[in-house]
Amino acid sequence: MAERERPEIDRRGLLKGVGCGLVAGGLAGPAAAAAPAPQEAPGYYPPERLGMRGSHPGSFETAHALRDGTLRIGDAERIGEAYDLVIVGGGISGLAAAHFLRVERPDARILILDNHDDFGGHAKRNEFHVAGRTLLINGGTMLISSPRPYSAVAAGLLATLGINAEALAARYKPGGAFRALRPAIFFDAPTFGRDALVPMMRGADRTPEALAKALAASPLPEKAIRDIVRVETGKEDYLAGLSQDEKRDRLSRMSYRDYLAEVVKVDPLVIAYYQCRTHGEWGIGIDGEPALDCWGQGLPGFAGLGLDPRDTRRMGNTAAGYGATGGSASFHFPDGNATIARALVRKLVPAVAPPGDIAALVGARFDYAELDRAGQPVRIRLNSTVVNVARKGAGAEIVYRAGDGLRAVSARACVLACYNMIIPYLVPDLPDAQKAALHQLVKVPLVYTSVALTNWRAFARLGISGAECPGSYFSSFRLTPAPDMGGAFQPAGPDDPAMLFMLRTPCKPGAPTERDQHRAGRQELLATSLATFGGHIRDQLAKVLGRGGFDAARDIAGIAVNRWPHGYAYEYNPLYDPWDVPEASRPHVVGRRRFGPIAIANSDSGAAAYTDSAIDQAHRAVHELLAAREVRI
Repeated sequence: MAERERPEIDRRGLLKGVGCGLVAGGLAGPAAAAAPAPQEAPGYYPPERLGMRGSHPGSFETAHALRDGTLRIGDAERIGEAYDLVIVGGGISGLAAAHFLRVERPDARILILDNHDDFGGHAKRNEFHVAGRTLLINGGTMLISSPRPYSAVAAGLLATLGINAEALAARYKPGGAFRALRPAIFFDAPTFGRDALVPMMRGADRTPEALAKALAASPLPEKAIRDIVRVETGKEDYLAGLSQDEKRDRLSRMSYRDYLAEVVKVDPLVIAYYQCRTHGEWGIGIDGEPALDCWGQGLPGFAGLGLDPRDTRRMGNTAAGYGATGGSASFHFPDGNATIARALVRKLVPAVAPPGDIAALVGARFDYAELDRAGQPVRIRLNSTVVNVARKGAGAEIVYRAGDGLRAVSARACVLACYNMIIPYLVPDLPDAQKAALHQLVKVPLVYTSVALTNWRAFARLGISGAECPGSYFSSFRLTPAPDMGGAFQPAGPDDPAMLFMLRTPCKPGAPTERDQHRAGRQELLATSLATFGGHIRDQLAKVLGRGGFDAARDIAGIAVNRWPHGYAYEYNPLYDPWDVPEASRPHVVGRRRFGPIAIANSDSGAAAYTDSAIDQAHRAVHELLAAREVRI
């Protein structure tokens, strides 16, 4: 949505847009209120808010005014607050930075400022209450996972928080109600000629014969079906005569689309069939993703090439199981990595939640009024958009907007744990080369939509758990079983409520570079109204699930559209970025250079869209400040 978005379009407007009643499934009360409120207000609890979430109304307009040069910052009120460290950004990196300083300086006074109405950055929690049950789902960062083992720093922080991914994965298993259901492909008429829902088979059942039989119910012509079967199950070496290194090099220099079209030589409809397979991992279609990365991620078409597992060339993005050193342990909390953010907040501000282990924390209701109490060593101030950070004397002055006014606080040092591409506007005195580098860190836009269902009978009748929808508005959706922890409800049968996840990546195939695709997608997201999202949700679910008896007005209890115009951190892509640039000259390294008492963190400064990168960069930024002779914190 653009700045002209009407903030009064909340859950009520959204439910009207999807054909639902004003109150459904017991979702009255605080979940229905979307108007901004002070975090000290009674009942303030953002995880229950529905409608437009992620970059919600009120979280970005001030930053856009700063970018556009229409915001005056010279008349800020100096409110007399002074801190050892002010952190800009209350995501995992900013929260981790506060923790790391507290380890070294237990008496440090810290203020964390965030532009959103909730902490966590992309690690947001969507909490629904349907028919007396609590349903949780991630509104952003989904799980503990990285293509490389967590560093000693990142692993150590999780251990301090009581999080052991391997032990949690062994103890807490996702609910099994959906296990009998199959994946599916939905072919839409505009792309493939007619609408058709085709249930598919799982891994070991995907024989050439079974795959051909399933696709026979699709609108695909026989040649396209044969080509898909060849891609999925064939063993031909399409790069015969090349060495391992030559194959790897060639795959790194062509997109997966070009590999399929020009090397495997598939029917054009096969390209459409696979176009969105890379949306969830990289936020871009197969036209913009190197074939080598797609091989590493396990996409089909490479079985006959005989490649040994090694790192691919997308920096920081070698998926678990094929990287040189292997990946990290993996675990999915019911609310995604929001639990990590909540654990950090409780560590910094113990009064915000009751004590208990990490499972109890999942079910805890936070008291947001405790986040910003005067006198406590760490304060977290939400709904506060920083607009200027300037060196002042031996320290820094930080100006932020809260409500209609500008306020200024002082600090001995500052960590910018925010989107790196906004930093040139926050710190206009940065060297030009550093500003230019920061502008190159174009984040990946995406939409994570959470739909609370009163039941999942339509899925059971159709025998599917979700669908890949390569030509549709949302490229996929699926029922999401969560681990049985913290009181999060586990559906047992089709009459129980359940959570549905829908993915949209607004990339623009045909744009000159990946960055251009992301910029165009961001503009689309900001210009898309809540009612438009609601219409697409209703229409797509009706088309795919209609034969199963799905009815939006009856079956949808609530929706949170987690809009992230600035989503994943940018990771270098050899199709567009030179690979032989020295590490010290790469934009994320140049961009994160300390500027006096101002250091820079966030996963952007690690060029890796993973939680461990956010933690590692926080540690680096804090220790750069501690090591600087001219900085006293």
